[in-house]
Amino acid sequence: MLNKNMSKSDIEKCLNSRGNFIKIDYLDRFLKEDISIDMKKFGYLKLAETYENMKLFGDAGGIFQSLAILSMTFSEKRKHYMKGCTLYIRAGEFGRADEFMQKAMSQSNSFEKKEIYEKIKGFYKKIAENYETEKKRNKASKVYEKILEMKINDFERKEIKEKLTELYEKLGKKYIE
Repeated sequence: MLNKNMSKSDIEKCLNSRGNFIKIDYLDRFLKEDISIDMKKFGYLKLAETYENMKLFGDAGGIFQSLAILSMTFSEKRKHYMKGCTLYIRAGEFGRADEFMQKAMSQSNSFEKKEIYEKIKGFYKKIAENYETEKKRNKASKVYEKILEMKINDFERKEIKEKLTELYEKLGKKYIE
């Protein structure tokens, strides 16, 4: 069992010998204790890591909201919102991913906003391509549909529509522009 007097290394030792659900329980109880902000951040990172290892990307993404709130600097907040955004994309929760992207952008200047948008767009493309290679065509088509809703140039739009047409044919659907 974890307690507030433990160091980070003691916590890691205790968690390493436990199963994922026990880790989650221990970390949830630990985070409810009166601990320093630094230890809370550590606990939340370990909890998010555990959820991510279990492929519970939506739950892991939610943890980064708490981490961003605990963060003091804009860059740290932005980093946590970006990580949460990518996890929500992996979970297929595009609405939540958009929320996190907007929150990351609200912590940024105009140059950083463009950079964030391009990173997220690139991540969507990467995820869609991964789904294609894994033969998860329906998931890939949903990601490509989301990309079409984003601000993309004509060349990218044409490329995505071609991929969608091909995926829809394999799925037995008709593509409607």
